Amino acid sequence: MKKAFEFLKQLEKNNNRDWFAGNKPEYDSIVKENKVFFTQIYNELQEHDKLKGIHIFRIYRDVRFSKDQTPYKTNFGVGYSRSKPMLRGGYYIQLEPGNSFVGGGFWGPETGDLLRIRKEFELSTTAIDKITADETFVKYFGELKGDSVKTAPRGFDKSHPAIDLIRKKQFIVMRTFTDKEVLSDNFQKEAVLTLLAMRPFFDYMSEVLTTDLNGEPLF
Repeated sequence: MKKAFEFLKQLEKNNNRDWFAGNKPEYDSIVKENKVFFTQIYNELQEHDKLKGIHIFRIYRDVRFSKDQTPYKTNFGVGYSRSKPMLRGGYYIQLEPGNSFVGGGFWGPETGDLLRIRKEFELSTTAIDKITADETFVKYFGELKGDSVKTAPRGFDKSHPAIDLIRKKQFIVMRTFTDKEVLSDNFQKEAVLTLLAMRPFFDYMSEVLTTDLNGEPLF
């Protein structure tokens, strides 16, 4: 991982196509090493979960609609998706000098899923409150994160006790890592433990999204 971090630091200073082209052989070598690392984590996760696949994100940025026209990302990222429709939630790892984290959750829920989640929280937050108050959850993630709408969604009471949860449009957990932690021999183990710590949250949300408000299965 040290070589990857050194490359990304240089890329941040030289984020242009000429520099990248001149250093493409080194980049290709790092990509191969990253693939081995990410696949090892995938295999470990697969022993505890049912994963649909692994997606190693490309370093090339889509600049068509961005004010930032730099052509390359300054991080390496990978996502692991669970087997739908019964298992919901996605795992993610980002490796970037000064901005590495292991996270996951529901980044952009479909409209129907988002409504179902909000309806569940409107009915009761006992289960999600228990999960987010758990000692392990707090140790790894602190709190449930994610962007929210500015006011109560249509059809929901703005004075509802759980309105802060209902207003969320993302449901994300995240644990940050220092560069020293990422470069340590213990990082892979800690990354896997962090991903596995999401399971109670994922399992609960999966139950919500595969049943109706009466608890009847949808699939």
